[in-house]
Amino acid sequence: MNTFFLIFIVLPVFEVFLLIKIGGEIGALNTVALILLTAIVGIYYARIQGIQTLRSGIINIYQNKTPIYELISGASIAFAAVLLIIPGFFTDLIGFLLLIPFSRKIIFKIILKKGKKTNLKEKNKTIDGEIINRGEKDDL
Repeated sequence: MNTFFLIFIVLPVFEVFLLIKIGGEIGALNTVALILLTAIVGIYYARIQGIQTLRSGIINIYQNKTPIYELISGASIAFAAVLLIIPGFFTDLIGFLLLIPFSRKIIFKIILKKGKKTNLKEKNKTIDGEIINRGEKDDL
C-alpha cells in the first residue's frame, strides 16, 4: 500500500475510532482531559530526554567519539514530541514508545536489521574482477 495513504487517511480514521470508543467508555470530558494530560506529560518528558541526549552527545564529542546514537535519538525524540502534540491515543502510544530509551533502542535495532538486509542484497549484485596484462604477445 502507499505510505502516503496510510499516514494521511487510515491513521486519522483509526484515531477518531479510538477517540469515539474511549469517549464512550469514560466520557467526553475525561477523554479530552486525558488527551491534554498525555500531551503535557509527553512534552515535559521529551524535554527531559532531549536534554539528557544532548549531554550524552557532548560527552561523546569531548571523548572524540561520533555521537551517532545521540543524533538518531534526538531526531526520534523530536518526532515523538510531534506525535504527542497530535491529539489521539495511538499517536500518543507511539510517541511514548519513542521517548522511553529502552524501547527506542529496540526500535533502532529492528530498523537497522532491516537496513542491513537490504544492503546485503545490493552487495550480492556486485561482481569484482581484475584485469591482468600479460605483455605484448597477448595483444589482439
